[in-house]
Amino acid sequence: MTDVIVAGGGPTGLMLAAELRLHGVDVLVLEKEAEPTEVVRALGLHVRSIEVMDQRGLLERFLALGKQYRVGGFVAGIDKPWPDRLDTAHGYVLGIPQPVTARLLAEHATELGAEIRRGCELAGLSQDDDGVTAELADGTRLRSRCLVGCDGGRSTVRKLLGVGFPGEPSRVETLLGEMEVGVDQETLTAVTTEVRKTQKRFGFGPLGDGVYRVVVPAEGVAEDRTVPPTLEEFKKRLRAVAGTDFGVHSPRWLSRFGDATRQAERYRSGRVLLAGDAAHIHPPTGGQGLNLGIQDAFNLGWKLAAEIGGWAPQGLLDSYHTERHPVASAVLDHTRAQMQLMSTEPGPQAVRRLVAELMDFEEVNRYLIEKITAIDVRYDFGEGHELLGRRLRDVQLKRGRLYALMHSGRGLLLDQTGRLSVAGWADRVDHVVDVSEELDVPAVLLRPDGHVAWTGDDQQDLLGALPRWFGTAAD
Repeated sequence: MTDVIVAGGGPTGLMLAAELRLHGVDVLVLEKEAEPTEVVRALGLHVRSIEVMDQRGLLERFLALGKQYRVGGFVAGIDKPWPDRLDTAHGYVLGIPQPVTARLLAEHATELGAEIRRGCELAGLSQDDDGVTAELADGTRLRSRCLVGCDGGRSTVRKLLGVGFPGEPSRVETLLGEMEVGVDQETLTAVTTEVRKTQKRFGFGPLGDGVYRVVVPAEGVAEDRTVPPTLEEFKKRLRAVAGTDFGVHSPRWLSRFGDATRQAERYRSGRVLLAGDAAHIHPPTGGQGLNLGIQDAFNLGWKLAAEIGGWAPQGLLDSYHTERHPVASAVLDHTRAQMQLMSTEPGPQAVRRLVAELMDFEEVNRYLIEKITAIDVRYDFGEGHELLGRRLRDVQLKRGRLYALMHSGRGLLLDQTGRLSVAGWADRVDHVVDVSEELDVPAVLLRPDGHVAWTGDDQQDLLGALPRWFGTAAD
């Protein structure tokens, strides 16, 4: 019996597999596609996901293959400058195509000992008191103690569980693809600039070697979005929206996406859980989808490992739903609002102009960018210091940086007093005595996902916080 089966080998599933392996959990990733996709749905990592990679020692790999940007336009394409003084050591967006992100995470998970099986499609599942039985399309049956569905918006796992997925269906659809153009750069720039004055769901992004990423509104909503559009459909829509098809030719791939907005009613059903697009779908405005999934996995991984390892305190695994469901709900609302702001109708356009004016205030601009980049997330841990429930940014210590101490995925007590102890939890929590001019609390207890679980300087108070997140003390 495997400890955990992860259904879906995209960024969410791969991140989860790696997080579980950090704690010695046996992991089997099942991916129905025989080969990794080359379709580039997501274009990069936002601040919180960049921090996640840094916390696990992966950031250098990503920086080597990505490009850092400090540009505006993330709120419904409203072109405002990147805000100053974000609460992070990584105040940028990392441009990196989704297939590259998936490849790097697959390498990381494999290095840690996860098994990834491609061409394995889940067709059925059942659970009992001892575990989960997964049935593959070829009739193979596998057993695991738990299973996590990271298998996308059309999640087989979610459907087999019978978990509700309420929300709104797609009202508009957008065509997306990579292809070459047959006009000069001057003509392309001039026409694109004019069209984008009113149509924000249109654009050409250069990829090099004469290839462009092309986005254009579709005529309607397809009955089956798994069927890709044709090049002729692309040309027809380009002519309708821009007055020319730009001589597009030689497509690498063509795709389509809608603006459906839905969220699973619950993220856990017994021994089976949901993460990433299997738990929530929304329009891609703001580029939050892939990032939201990676952050789901980061929250879930250590909790599920604690459950498998037998040291999870009561309610810890259920806190995954309690914490992440509201975060995704807020993202859904934010993307709904952005889609309205991108409408060409007079009313939404008037609201768009008003929002653009408000974003000239630095506080408003920063507030909205912190929302999109997920560094505003605060889990409800009860009353306490303003840091409680928030992730702690990478602060400079006397002997290095904080995130460099978090690669193992364990809890961490950063003790500026030198008087505290984690005796009894040393197998789950690292005790680091060091000081930081950037931290105005005597000590801080961090969960493995970097969120602040406790602050203070009283040992008895600390002894009350440790069991809540790290279970019973060892003998």
